[in-house]
Amino acid sequence: MTNAVRVSDKLVREARLFSKVDNRSLTGQIEHWARIGKCAEENPDLTYILIKEILIGLEELDQGESSEYMFG
Repeated sequence: MTNAVRVSDKLVREARLFSKVDNRSLTGQIEHWARIGKCAEENPDLTYILIKEILIGLEELDQGESSEYMFG
């Protein structure tokens, strides 16, 4: 389900710029920032890089791109 949400013009301008660099839609960029921000608030001890790596790992699992980790 989609909902219309009001955001500032400044946020839209910034998101538009980053969306071009990251090859995302404007909506996709804002959703990405919201997801990262939510994870950061829920896990304040994690760095941005670690959060991003965790999200990449979860996406790989969803796409069946996983393999068993072998210790040692």
